[in-house]
Amino acid sequence: MNTTIDHPKPPLNERLYRLLPVIYRQRDAEVGAPLRQLLGLIGEQVDLIESDIAQLYENWFIETCDDWVVPYIGDLIGYRPPAGAGAVVGVGAQPNGRILSARSEVANAVRLRRRKGSLWLLEQLTEAVAGWPARAVELGRRLAHNQSIDHLRLRHGGTIDLRSTERLELLGTPFDSVRHGVEVRTIGSDRSQGAYNAANVAVYVWRLPIYPVTRTIAYCLEEAGDHCYTFSILGNDAPLYTLPVTDPEPEDIADERNLPVPLRRRALERRVTIDGVEGIEASEHNYGEGRSVAVWAPGWAGYSDAAPVPASRILPADLSDWRFRPPHGYVAVDPELGRLAFPPTQSPTRDVIVSYYYAFGCDIGGGEYQRTPDVPFGARIYRVGKGTEHETIPHALEVWKEEGWERAVIEVVDNGVYGEEINIEIGAKRSLEIRSANRRRPVINLLDRRAGRSDAFMVHGEPGSRFILDGLLVSGRGMEFRGTFDEIAIRDCTLVPGWSIQGDARLRRRTEPSLALTNVSACLRIERSIVGAIHAVQEDAAVDPVTLHVSDSIVDATSDDLPAIGADEGAVAPVTLAAKRVTFLGHVHVHAVAFAENSIFADHVRVARRQWGCMRYCYVAPNSRTPPRYYCQPDLAEKALQENAQEAEHLSPAERQALRHAERLRVAPRFATVHFGEPDYGRLATDCAEEIRRGAEDRSELGVFHDLFEAQRAANLRTRLADHVPAGTEVGIVFAS
Repeated sequence: MNTTIDHPKPPLNERLYRLLPVIYRQRDAEVGAPLRQLLGLIGEQVDLIESDIAQLYENWFIETCDDWVVPYIGDLIGYRPPAGAGAVVGVGAQPNGRILSARSEVANAVRLRRRKGSLWLLEQLTEAVAGWPARAVELGRRLAHNQSIDHLRLRHGGTIDLRSTERLELLGTPFDSVRHGVEVRTIGSDRSQGAYNAANVAVYVWRLPIYPVTRTIAYCLEEAGDHCYTFSILGNDAPLYTLPVTDPEPEDIADERNLPVPLRRRALERRVTIDGVEGIEASEHNYGEGRSVAVWAPGWAGYSDAAPVPASRILPADLSDWRFRPPHGYVAVDPELGRLAFPPTQSPTRDVIVSYYYAFGCDIGGGEYQRTPDVPFGARIYRVGKGTEHETIPHALEVWKEEGWERAVIEVVDNGVYGEEINIEIGAKRSLEIRSANRRRPVINLLDRRAGRSDAFMVHGEPGSRFILDGLLVSGRGMEFRGTFDEIAIRDCTLVPGWSIQGDARLRRRTEPSLALTNVSACLRIERSIVGAIHAVQEDAAVDPVTLHVSDSIVDATSDDLPAIGADEGAVAPVTLAAKRVTFLGHVHVHAVAFAENSIFADHVRVARRQWGCMRYCYVAPNSRTPPRYYCQPDLAEKALQENAQEAEHLSPAERQALRHAERLRVAPRFATVHFGEPDYGRLATDCAEEIRRGAEDRSELGVFHDLFEAQRAANLRTRLADHVPAGTEVGIVFAS
């Protein structure tokens, strides 16, 4: 048996050298091998040429070609880059490479064009280009027609069947099936968007992602009754959302079950007939473990925590005024308000457990999304939760104190609600981290236990200490820090603004801070979090101000007449602020602003030390006292107005002042809502000024949702949709959420 052994090839420069006769190589070695070195340099260039020749074949294919070849392949098939999607304005502005990448679009262009003209394609194109789930609707098919008596088309009637409550409920939604009169406004208008016309095609997109809440405790709303509960642990009304399921027929048009839409009462119900009697129960498409909503009531009506209450015992109902009384042995669920009610004479005696889905803008605050927490080197991990070695956080703290580890991590492994008193003392050069496990959202609900003292989450540090809070939701009270720390970090957390929410959506303590820093010397970092007001007090004037770094977060004072960062009685807080992609709702009164970019300061800013630091690509409310500003609004808008007004010499000073005031109002940020707990909390409204929606250095929006790049995604999508709609039609994007 002959065996061939493949010896590895020598480097190319060695192969060139070995082509020489032996006599020349011997003489070359005698004089220091200058010829070998020369052939080595030549060999490196030959190697580059050979690899380039080999890459020429790979450049024929979009999957393996070099980046510089992608535009040329795109030009061969008529691919057009989106106009203005990556445009940048201003010195130092940077384009966004993630938005400008076109390899995947060029690769899919031919495949998608083969299906040009189909509604299913528009939905798939929206998902591929913008990452948004969508539903495409031919609005021309929703028009009412004047018909000839001789040629009746019953399916094109113009009247509404008032007995069809399902169709009436969907009126004005993307799932509307009622006939409408014609609208002459174009559907692609940026100002006043039309809808129903013969040539219009609407692509409804859902921008809000949904997040799960798995097996957590429902909140008992005692003021309404012992039998009344809310799905939200904060006690507020919050709509539940549908968990989308993949349609078995891939080319069918998406409906409510395939999209992350608010869960309607009628969508949750299913009509059944038992012994000739018609009734309703929860639909198995949306109710049950692993579906949109589920309810566990251990010890109630003979049920255990092993399985949720059966769908046959769930009644979808309107609980807006809590007047509905479910029959004995049944549970009423209102998905539109996020409420559930038991029979008044059959209230649960144990905790009610629920699972559901809610919507929010992105992965910030406490939530069950993907996180990658770090484990400090040499740290002792204490796990807290049901079935672990520690049932409560204070018990884990006591064990850590007894064992004396220098670094400790307390990890909460479930979605439980922890209402214990937490008072932490961190010794010198010691480190403590309290965090949730990955894809968990535990809640620390601080209760009013002591009448004579504060019940806040207290943390006291000594020199060299570190404290980290990661992935938790804190409600009921705020957090208070005292002492000297090296670092305090709050990541992926929600410190409820106003401490908690009442049933009527009002905040219980709107004037109270979520973070109180009393005589603290530390570097405080807040990342991807939602926090209430931050108050800082420093009694020793010789101590340096607190260094506060905030990024990708919302700091909410709960009102425009309260400070988001400040001190008592409107004083300037001893804080040096650095902010990136932050939305501040409330006044900001600080010692200095070292750096601020791509942020929104919705109300006025007052800085004591103006000669140091800078603010760039931000919105800063008028009449603010700040360090130097660059490319900020409304400064740019006022500058452009002033340049135009100089040409109009006939304007009086009063008219110029009126124009300036109107321009300030035009570019002021408009939010969909600033009420914590609502799905659109902190998001810019669709009618917000272009200077805010594309005012960042990379032409994205200002504020906490900057990294969503929605302006670029929408511009890219409009360009792509125009290439794939049927001939003679006009397409428009309608934001359903």
